Amino acid sequence: MLKTLMTAAAAVLAVAATPAVADEPLPLHMGGRVIHEADGSLRFGWPGVYFEGRFHGEAVRVRFEAPAGGMRLLLDGQERAVFRQAGAVDLTLTGMAVGDHVVRLEKQGESQTGGGRFIGFEVIGAGHALPAVPKTRQIEFIGDSYTVGYGNTARGRTCSPDEITATTDTQSAFGPRVARHFDADYRINAYSGFGIVRNYDGGSRDLSLPELYGRLKPDMAEALDGAPGDWKPQVIVVNLGTNDFSTPLHSDERWADDAGLRAAYRERYVAFLGELAGRQPQARFILMGGDAFVGDVRQVAEAVNGRTPGLATVVPFTGLELQGCDWHPSLADEVVLAGLIEQEITARGLF
Repeated sequence: MLKTLMTAAAAVLAVAATPAVADEPLPLHMGGRVIHEADGSLRFGWPGVYFEGRFHGEAVRVRFEAPAGGMRLLLDGQERAVFRQAGAVDLTLTGMAVGDHVVRLEKQGESQTGGGRFIGFEVIGAGHALPAVPKTRQIEFIGDSYTVGYGNTARGRTCSPDEITATTDTQSAFGPRVARHFDADYRINAYSGFGIVRNYDGGSRDLSLPELYGRLKPDMAEALDGAPGDWKPQVIVVNLGTNDFSTPLHSDERWADDAGLRAAYRERYVAFLGELAGRQPQARFILMGGDAFVGDVRQVAEAVNGRTPGLATVVPFTGLELQGCDWHPSLADEVVLAGLIEQEITARGLF
């Protein structure tokens, strides 16, 4: 048995001895983008990535390299270990009753550079692997730090960089909450500080979220996501605009005034949705909008619906307590945001 809240290094020291019986790899079910390496391992970097395997037995081996953003290991839906530090992990979970089990490794936070590497799950001893079981529903979330779950478990708004890392839990953010509500697989393509055409305080001017979106890892421009494959979400939720409008324009930015910025935002947003619809024609869109930009989001929805009726609807959000780090949504806010999206999905009969 392993304790929770251990570091990766401590976990390595706590594992059982190398199994005497040959290991059998588990077929994988995963959520999120990965890069397939020549040795069979999987590189990952986007928040919210997860890996699942099923087996019959009483012990399972787990191997991965943990990103600094943290990983959580679950067995049959119960948390068994949390890894807060980067490092190689090779552990064996034992002491379970002989039977069918599900092991799951999920990424908790954000690693804008670096990321992690998943090596595999293996059933130990007399057990055997069971087939992976993907879900029939799929939902994708595209956004910024709100979608990441930036500092959402914090006890206050003032946080150090280390505290932000420790208190960011994407799996508790509104996106995974919605997915669990509908028993859906999910994908999180979100990057803190980025917007549709403008990033927070005018930073990183050569990139925006639509440009990052196609990457298999946020920091690898050369690794692009090609054909969608089996990923065909029925719903795509987009929440972008907070960073475009939350800070005043600087004199050296390319828009003369706020009106020019908003026009550019709407134009690029419409084009981005067109790109997404071309890639995922079966999907319908839910566009989230905060007080500062929901009017622009409504105009975007009107524009895309003029071309494809019923393609997009708008979910406004307001009145959040924003008690997370740096005035971000708290866990209570995550529940509110998830509820708004769940209501919209149900009302539109999307699931």
